[in-house]
Amino acid sequence: MTFRIPVAEPEIGPKELQNVVEAVKSGWVSSRGRFIGQFEEEFANYVGVRYAVATSSGTASLHLALAAIGAGPGNEVIVPTLTFASVANSVIHTGAKPVLVDSHKDYWCMDPVRIEQQITRKSKAIVPVHLYGHPCDMERIMKLANRHGLYVIEDCAEALGAEYKTRRVGSFGDIACFSFYGNKIITTGEGGMCLTDNQKLANKMRILRGYGMRPDRRYWHEVAGFNYRLTNLQAALGVAQLGRIDEFVKRKRRLAKIYKTRLKHIQGILTQPEMPWAKCVFWLYSVLVTSDYGLSRDELQARLSEAGVETRRFFYPLHHMPLYRPYSKGTYPNAERLAAEGINLPSSVKLSNANVQEIAKLIERSQQRL
Repeated sequence: MTFRIPVAEPEIGPKELQNVVEAVKSGWVSSRGRFIGQFEEEFANYVGVRYAVATSSGTASLHLALAAIGAGPGNEVIVPTLTFASVANSVIHTGAKPVLVDSHKDYWCMDPVRIEQQITRKSKAIVPVHLYGHPCDMERIMKLANRHGLYVIEDCAEALGAEYKTRRVGSFGDIACFSFYGNKIITTGEGGMCLTDNQKLANKMRILRGYGMRPDRRYWHEVAGFNYRLTNLQAALGVAQLGRIDEFVKRKRRLAKIYKTRLKHIQGILTQPEMPWAKCVFWLYSVLVTSDYGLSRDELQARLSEAGVETRRFFYPLHHMPLYRPYSKGTYPNAERLAAEGINLPSSVKLSNANVQEIAKLIERSQQRL
């Protein structure tokens, strides 16, 4: 189905086209070319870390990071239950066991108290996911990790440009992973990035990314690596997109402000939070539809769809799906509530102020039609 107002779409401009054409004309269209190194360097500088390793997708970045820290059979990796499945899948593919934790009721990311409850002698790492553009409480998570000798791999796929206490997400963990899928803050079509301040981890990820081949001895393989390389064509697009990151973040936050102003007075609609210590980038502007609204979340989605407005429900909690049930421990009341009530509204930077006003009016009128 084609929607009049989609939930997300990329903003591709003339500089992006110019860079891609240059890459095509150069003949370097695969995993070598000048744009790859430029994208890595500029991306690392933007986030504020020393090393960047570009990859073929955000999921590849997660798997590469976990492989680099040596996660494997006998290890446990702590992840949120309310997240996209690629996080748990990447852990499973290493042979390690994901351990699911509940969300924080106030800001929706994984709860540090629940993280601490799940740390055991088998724990290898924590993967904080900055959900829907809002940072996790990184100070508390890093203190936990340091106390117990655990790695931290930040999943920043939805939060490029977000800040925790004025410091950009992706600059806290041992490794940070980003996604450049078409609906992300910036896009390369597909693609991802691993960031780290640890030179040994950076070197290991570069080797693993390229089949495990030694950089100083071509066709000599000492580890079983992957083909997780980004192409020069994708990096060309990424360089241009990164040059517009401040514009994109500013626009996302402006749209969020309009949404909040228009929706906060509607009974039964709870707008997306932003903690005092956070700068959220509102990747997908998200609200909760409570019982006080009168319609269920699904009924509201149906009415918006009838008007040509695309929305998305929140992720299913992983522990609800049979594949991941063996990894659940205890109960997950906050994640279950969020998943039952959460809806992602259109959030593209191409969205006009008038579009947001229209969507808010539709939400208001849907309640009045009861």
